[in-house]
Amino acid sequence: MIRGAAPQRKEQATGSGDKRVRSGEDFDIIIGFLGFWAVVLLVVTVWMELTAQPALGSALGLLAILLALYGMIRLRRRLPARTATRRR
Repeated sequence: MIRGAAPQRKEQATGSGDKRVRSGEDFDIIIGFLGFWAVVLLVVTVWMELTAQPALGSALGLLAILLALYGMIRLRRRLPARTATRRR
């Protein structure tokens, strides 16, 4: 009977670990998405400044993306450290 109970506890622990890994991965995906657009807007803003075009809109968009990125990184740090890998 003891053998039968141990795998159930292991599955439960693994199941909760998968949820933590998935939530962390979701944050990582959003952070990567925001980081990509931050780089794109940085290049656009610099290009518009160098070519003497009005760049206020893209600079404000870049600021908004950077603030969102900062907030997501702070939220990501509050999640528990990854201890398990996702099952395939």
